[in-house]
Amino acid sequence: MATATETAATKSVIVGTAGHIDHGKSALVEALTGTHPDRLEEEKRRGITIDLGFAFLEENGVRFGFVDVPGHERFVSNMLAGAAGTDVLLLVIAADESIKPQTREHFDICRLLGVQRGVVALTKCDLVDSDTLELVRLEAEEFLRGSFLENAPVVPVSAKTRGGLDDLKKALHDAAASITARDASRYFRLPIDRAFAMKGFGAVVTGTLLSGSVGPGDEVELFPSGERLRVRGVQSGGKAVERAGPGQRTAVNLAGIEHTALKRGMVLATPGKFRKTRRIDARLELLASARKMKPGVRVHLHAGTAETVAEMFFYQGKELSPGGSAFANLKLQDEIFVLPDDRFIVRQFSPVVTIGGGIVLDPLARRPVARDTGRKAYLETLQRGDREEILAAMTERAILGLRYEEIVARTAWMDREIRDAAKKLSDAGRVKTVSPEPLVLVSEKVFAEVRKKVLEKVEKFQRENPLLPGIQREDLRGSLGKRVRAETFRAALEELITQKKLAAPGELVKKAGSEIMLQPEEAKAKAQIEAAFATAGLQVPSVKEVLVKLAIESKRAERLLQMLLREKNLVHVSPELIFHPQALAQLKEKLSAYKKSKGERISVPVFKELTGITRKYAIPLLEYLDRERITRRMGDERVIL
Repeated sequence: MATATETAATKSVIVGTAGHIDHGKSALVEALTGTHPDRLEEEKRRGITIDLGFAFLEENGVRFGFVDVPGHERFVSNMLAGAAGTDVLLLVIAADESIKPQTREHFDICRLLGVQRGVVALTKCDLVDSDTLELVRLEAEEFLRGSFLENAPVVPVSAKTRGGLDDLKKALHDAAASITARDASRYFRLPIDRAFAMKGFGAVVTGTLLSGSVGPGDEVELFPSGERLRVRGVQSGGKAVERAGPGQRTAVNLAGIEHTALKRGMVLATPGKFRKTRRIDARLELLASARKMKPGVRVHLHAGTAETVAEMFFYQGKELSPGGSAFANLKLQDEIFVLPDDRFIVRQFSPVVTIGGGIVLDPLARRPVARDTGRKAYLETLQRGDREEILAAMTERAILGLRYEEIVARTAWMDREIRDAAKKLSDAGRVKTVSPEPLVLVSEKVFAEVRKKVLEKVEKFQRENPLLPGIQREDLRGSLGKRVRAETFRAALEELITQKKLAAPGELVKKAGSEIMLQPEEAKAKAQIEAAFATAGLQVPSVKEVLVKLAIESKRAERLLQMLLREKNLVHVSPELIFHPQALAQLKEKLSAYKKSKGERISVPVFKELTGITRKYAIPLLEYLDRERITRRMGDERVIL
C-alpha cells in the first residue's frame, strides 16, 4: 500500500450500477473508467458479474467510485451488499431488451434503500435503430414515473462505439453536484464487502466508508466480534492515503488478525461506542407485488453488507398487506451492527425474491410486550422527531435513567449534539441531568417521583422513630429499591436540601428544622438512665439492669439510651459496658496523680487497687484508655502518657 495522499478538495461520490443481467453494466463501467470491474476468473470467463466489482474515475474535482453489481437473479444478495452507501444510481437498461425482471427488482431495492439521485443509461444503442431506441426511452420514462428517477436524465450510450459517454459523464457530474458532502468528524463506520490477504501486508478489507474517517495507526472495533484492531494502512481510489473520508471506496490493512477471520457483513467502527444486536425496531414497507405478511414470518434481511434471517412481528394489526407500511420488530438469527436511519431490504424466505424494505428506528430494541402500550408512539417519535424530541422520548422510557454511553450506542450522536439537546430539555424542565460527568439523564416525571419518595421516606422514618435524629443516608437510598440510580438519589436529596425541605448533617438525613421532642415520661426515663450510670461511678450496672426499671417499654428505652450516647452524655467503653463521662474524667485525674507520685508504669492489680474495681471493669477500662491514648500497653503493664 504505497504512498500518496488525497487532495482535500476532491469530492467522493459512490455510483452503484443496477440492471438486468447482460445489459452491459460492466462494459459501461470499463468504458467510463478504463478499468474492467470483474475481478474473478469465472466472471471473465462467463462474461457476467458474480461478485462486486470496483472501478474509479476522477474528473473535475470529483472522484467517482463505481460499484458494479451482479445482474443475475442468483446473485442479488451480492448486489445488495454493493448497494450500501450508494450516492448515485446508474440504472442500466439495454436498448435491445428494454426493462427486464432484474431491472425492476434492482430499482425497487435502490428505492427501498433510500437512494435519491440517479442517471439512466440506455446501453447497446449501436444494436438498435432510432425508432427502437425512442420506444425504449419512452418505456423507461413510463417505468420511472412517480419515482425518485422521474426527472433523471436518460442517456443513450454504447460502450463499444463510446457514443454518448461524454453526455453520461456530464449527467453523473450534475448528479454529484447536488450531493451534500458527508461529515468526516462523525464516528467511523465501514461495512466490509470483501476480505482478502495481500502479500507482504496481511489482512485487507474493503467497503464504502459510510461516516467518519480512518487512517494508519487508528484503533478500530470489529463487529460483531468486538475485537480491537490496529490499522496498518489505508487505500482509496487505488492509492495509499493519510486518511480516507466518508463516501469513499476504502481498503483497510489490519494488524492482529488473519484474513480468514474476516468476512462480508462485518463492520469496522470507532471503538467502544456501539453494540451489536439481535433485535431491531423499524418502519417496514412491503412492495405491492409481495404476498400478504403475517406475524412470525421468516425473511432474509440485508442490512449494509450483512445478511441474516429475521422473524417479523408487527406493532399494529395482525398482518401487513401488499404495498402497506407498519412498525415492525425484527428478531435476527445472527448478531449484526446497525444504527438508526440505516436502510435494509427483506426478501421472501422461499422462493427468494425481494418483497420489501425499511429503515432502522431502534437498533437495540427489546422483545415486544403487551403492556408496553407507548411503544408505537415512541417509534413515531424516533421516525419523525428532532434530536430533542428523540432524546426526551428515550429518557422517558429509561426508568433507571439514561446514560451517555447508551445514548451514543442508540443514536451515534456526537458529544456536542447530546449535551446541547440535554441542556435544551433541562432548560425546558423536561429532563433532569442527575450527573453531568459521566452524563446521566432522567425524565422530570421520574425525578419528581424520586424526590417525593425521598421526602416521604424521611418523614415516615421520623414518625416511626421520634427518638432518632434521622435516617442513615445509605439506609434511605436502599429503601428506594434498585430502580433508583445512586446518581438520581443524590441529585434528588441535594435538591431537597437546597429547597430546605431536608437536612443532611453527616451521614444522617432528617426533615429540615426537626428536633427530637420528648414526651414527659420519656424525659423522665432519660434522666433516670443517665443518673443510674452517673451514681454508679466505675462499677456500672448492665444496660439491661438499668432499662428494666423504667416505666416505658424497652424499645423506647433503648432509643433514649442511644440518644444519650449520641449526645455524649454516656460513653460506650465496650459492647457490654457504658460509663458516665464524669466517672471517666475522674479516672483520668487519678491516673495523672498516680504518675506524679508513683511513676508512669502501672500494672493491672495496682490499677484495680487504685480504682477499687474488679477485673470485669478493669480490663475494658484499660483498653479504652489505650484507645484514648491516655495509656499505652507495654507487656503486662501500662505506661501512663
